[in-house]
Amino acid sequence: MTLTQFVAKQAFRNKRRTGMTIISIGVSLLLLTLMMTVWRAFYIDQGAPEAALRVVTRHRVSLAFFLPGSYRNKIRSVPGVVNVVPMSWFGGQYKDDKPENFFAQFGTDPAEAVKVYGEWNIPPEQQQAWIRDRAGALVGKKLAEKHGWKIGDKIILKGTIFPVDLNLTIRAITDADDAADALYFNYSYVEEAVGWAKGQDGMFAVRVDSADDVPVVSKAIDDMFRNSPTPTKTESEKAFQLGFIAMMGNVKAFILGISMAVVFAILLVSGNTMAMSIRERIREVAVLKTMGFTRRDVLTLFIGEGVAVSLIGGLAGVALANVLVHGVANSPAGGMMRGLSVTPGTLVVALTVAAFVGLVSAFVPAYRASDLGIAEGLRHLG
Repeated sequence: MTLTQFVAKQAFRNKRRTGMTIISIGVSLLLLTLMMTVWRAFYIDQGAPEAALRVVTRHRVSLAFFLPGSYRNKIRSVPGVVNVVPMSWFGGQYKDDKPENFFAQFGTDPAEAVKVYGEWNIPPEQQQAWIRDRAGALVGKKLAEKHGWKIGDKIILKGTIFPVDLNLTIRAITDADDAADALYFNYSYVEEAVGWAKGQDGMFAVRVDSADDVPVVSKAIDDMFRNSPTPTKTESEKAFQLGFIAMMGNVKAFILGISMAVVFAILLVSGNTMAMSIRERIREVAVLKTMGFTRRDVLTLFIGEGVAVSLIGGLAGVALANVLVHGVANSPAGGMMRGLSVTPGTLVVALTVAAFVGLVSAFVPAYRASDLGIAEGLRHLG
């Protein structure tokens, strides 16, 4: 019997206890992998390369306040700015007020929006149809699939913020992740129907010449309007998105707290299991020593057993996490989780944590058992 076979046999000598331990570690690693995936998506990933070339200009006080439409041309004059497009939240009601029928709706300038958001990859004929039709709409592919929409379908959005109902025709569909759950229409529709909306925009999406221009352009725009009645706040698109996440509370602290609790729970579960397993086999350790096994050999056997059990649970946990993340990211209700994925780096970190926990939890009881003399071990009643 090889060392590996011996470790495997001993690890599963108490199948019920080992099975429950594997399940516990698997659930813990599932949670840990999910937390690390969310952390990476929110705070590490920078999104599409095109996103690094965009900044968002909004009212300095709150998104609830509009910016003068005249700011658009002034921003366009800032060195380093390539394109500027208005984005105004409509917030209309589709069918009813049920959560499943809620989705993002923005009024914009289609002709320039396709330049600012080059990653939308709209078929040329659909793009031109959207630009030409004042009542045309662009929708994300996932949103279209969710509601069964296709090109040429008409939808009605009942105004809640603006006192106008929009009768829109779907002219284009994009499969871009950042627009998967959103609808875009020509803001002129609202301006023509609502007097006070004319010349008032929610925010501006600005495409700059290079990523190096982002901080310079952001400062230049804010400096331009610093002393005006409507000051602005300009930030990178990623920072703008993180601002929404921050509205939910201290997400960083929440994720870190959950992750630390998960690791602590794994240590307790694995440590308790290994302590029980080794305590029951003290006499076996003594027998192994009489057969020529050294203290190092005994340590290796028990630590290998702990690491093996933890890794099996870890593999099960990360595999299930990968399935769950993929399902959520590709579901019609994915929302902010759209495009989320468990990266190879996350998998490696999760499995490393599992192996480390197995090593740490097995080391102390294994060290004590290996330190016992043969006579003392044979007299042990456990």
